Amino acid sequence: MFQSAEKITLSIVSHGQAALVRELLNDLAALSQRNFEVIITVNLPEDESLYQGFVFPLHIIRNASPKGFGENHNAAFEYASTAWFAVVNPDIRIQSLDFVVLLDPFKSKSVAAVAPVVLSAEGAVEDSARRFPTFFRFARRVVFRQRKSDYDIQSAPYQVDWVAGMFIAFRREAFQQVGGFDSRRFYMYLEGADICRRMGKNNWHVVSAMRFLTGL
Repeated sequence: MFQSAEKITLSIVSHGQAALVRELLNDLAALSQRNFEVIITVNLPEDESLYQGFVFPLHIIRNASPKGFGENHNAAFEYASTAWFAVVNPDIRIQSLDFVVLLDPFKSKSVAAVAPVVLSAEGAVEDSARRFPTFFRFARRVVFRQRKSDYDIQSAPYQVDWVAGMFIAFRREAFQQVGGFDSRRFYMYLEGADICRRMGKNNWHVVSAMRFLTGL
C-alpha cells in the first residue's frame, strides 16, 4: 500500500453551502489519518467563518462570479501540488475512510481515477459508476426513470467506463495529461463521463473501489 505520507487534495465547491460543507469538514476532522489537504472554492458569497478551526490544511478560493463544475475544480487542481487530487461534492458524508486503502488501486500504473461506492442516506447504492451514455441509456434513465446501477458491486476494485463527480480521486499525471475537465463544453453535468472517456482514449483505466461513502 501507499505510505501514509502520500497526500491527497480534496477539492470542494460550495454554492452558498457553507453549513453543509462544515459537516463534511467535521467528518474529515474526525478521521485518524491527516494525509490530506482541502481546497474550498466559494462559488457564491457565504459565511466563511464556518471554515475556521480545523487543524488540517485548508485553503479557500473565492470567485468574483460563479463558475461551472469543471472550471472550479480545474482551478483548484492548479493550486494543488499533491500526487492525488479528488473532487468531492459538499453533500458527501464520510463516517470512516482510510485514504491509504482508497488510493491502493493506484499501485497499478494504468489507473487514472478511483471512486468509492456511494450510498444514499437510506443506505441504497447510488449508480455513481456507469457505462458511457448512449441514446438508449439516456432514455432509460430520463424517460422511463430506470436508475438501476450499470455495474454489480465487487469486493475487489473493478474497472468501469466512468464515475459521477460525487467523489473521484485522480492521479495527477492523468488529470494533467488530458487537460482536466472540459469546462468549455460542459458547465455542470456529464463532466465525469467526458474526462473518463478521454482518459480511456489515452489508455488509462477508471476504477470503482468498495469503500462506502454516504450522500445526502
